[in-house]
Amino acid sequence: MQKRHNVTAERIPAVGQVVSTTMIVNMLVAIMLFASSFHAAAAEKAIHIAAFGDSLTSGYGVRPADAFPVQLQKHLKAQGHNVTVSNGGVAGDTTAAGLARIDWTIGDDVDAVIVELGANDALRGIDPKVTRENLQKILSALAGRNLPVLLTGMRSPANWGETYSDDFDAIFPELAKEHSLLFYPFFLDGVILDVKLNQKDGMHPNAKGVAEIVRRITPSVEELIGKVKAQRAAEKS
Repeated sequence: MQKRHNVTAERIPAVGQVVSTTMIVNMLVAIMLFASSFHAAAAEKAIHIAAFGDSLTSGYGVRPADAFPVQLQKHLKAQGHNVTVSNGGVAGDTTAAGLARIDWTIGDDVDAVIVELGANDALRGIDPKVTRENLQKILSALAGRNLPVLLTGMRSPANWGETYSDDFDAIFPELAKEHSLLFYPFFLDGVILDVKLNQKDGMHPNAKGVAEIVRRITPSVEELIGKVKAQRAAEKS
């Protein structure tokens, strides 16, 4: 009986060593898995796109859930993109008002910007030279922060005359070329003048109209996402 007791006692340290080794291995595996998950999460960090504009961006006259940034984010996610689209639209903003607030509207966490401004300049008959100068400063500020930009074009109403319309409409493609930007020629393409897609004022899209804008602009926004991904890849290399 004594001999059997001694054998059991001799085995206890060996069992303890096995338990300790197993615990250490498990801890190391857990740490590795955590580190792997952390790096994967960092690699898959959502791309933050700021939609920077006026009432066409902010969602004037429609439910918050139907505003352009919200519908765009939902649509992009349905396409498999890990994105967040923030609403940087303020109803009534001219390019001058946009310029005045760009520093505090476009936060440090923004990865790319959609610039939609100019409609209110045209409605007020503001000198196209002023509009161009304001947009030039906005785009230069974003370039200084190395932010990819999708510039959307706007068109002047016909009531100011052909010369004004020509000068105003030319601002957007010319600035896009000058700054080598992604360019969507007309934000209201396929929606303007369609009574089924606009509110009663004839100027602001309804929920269906916003959805149509989102559908049409998505390929350009996907190019913008591609630029952000390319930047991130370059920063890692």
